[in-house]
Amino acid sequence: MINRILIRLKIVQLVYAFYLNGNANLEKAVKELNFSLSKAYELYNYLLLLMVAVTRYGVERIVKREKMNLVTHKEEAISHKFIDNRFVLQLEHNTALKEYVEDRHLDWTMHEDYLKYLYELIVDSDIYKEYMTSTESSYQEDRELWRKIYKSIIAKDERLDDLLEEKSLYWNDDRTTVDTFVLKSIKRFDEHEKADQELLPDFKDEEDREYAERLFRNSILREEEYRTLIRQNVKNWEFDRLAFMDVVIMQVALAELMSFPNIPLSVTINEYVEIAKCYSTPKSGSYVNGIIDVIAKKLQKERKIFKS
Repeated sequence: MINRILIRLKIVQLVYAFYLNGNANLEKAVKELNFSLSKAYELYNYLLLLMVAVTRYGVERIVKREKMNLVTHKEEAISHKFIDNRFVLQLEHNTALKEYVEDRHLDWTMHEDYLKYLYELIVDSDIYKEYMTSTESSYQEDRELWRKIYKSIIAKDERLDDLLEEKSLYWNDDRTTVDTFVLKSIKRFDEHEKADQELLPDFKDEEDREYAERLFRNSILREEEYRTLIRQNVKNWEFDRLAFMDVVIMQVALAELMSFPNIPLSVTINEYVEIAKCYSTPKSGSYVNGIIDVIAKKLQKERKIFKS
């Protein structure tokens, strides 16, 4: 689940923090990186659990209405279609999710106000109304309901952003990426897998886990080499006048470019240009693109790197 896009972003942020904090202990910084990545996986599980929590809240609402109807002798047919959603029931009993949230003590019970708000948002939506009036009754329809709810309501909800930010500062920049993996997980669910449905792993494989630590270490340990390359290829601007975030982004980009020969040059450049666009100055994307491209061509010509 923790893909290289997220790894790159985390490393840029933590290399920047490493210098901001006065070149803290490298081993401590590596532990911080690993912890930060583990928090992204925690967020993934926490957002899966949100779908279960809001459904449980719906159960409580319907039970209260039914009890009130008994007291008042009101004859009102209350549909259980939403709370009996087969996809959410499967998710609720998912072995991997249950073990993870119990181990990390994750729950939504302290955020009942948000669950009420989200439940009412869902119930007022056209997605919900269409689902409740449909005569179809299938696992596929139930799963598709939550894919639509997550994509159109939960993923776009700014109030959830605020709640998550209060809970963990590590989640500030993880949300967009993690949302895509929650949606991917919903689509992967198969009714026949029951409680044994596999969730996405924290890392795709051991290679990605090693990539993260190696890129972080090389970015810092070979700082002088990378900054010399940047300094030698800066045009029109003195090195000291560069935005510090631009320097850090180019430093990490060069660490990847020179340490991982199997990663295509275009992938490396494009990924760090996107980070520069989002996290540095308005002109940083094109500037980082130009400098890294020039350095890469020189290194290839000098046969110091070999790229496809």
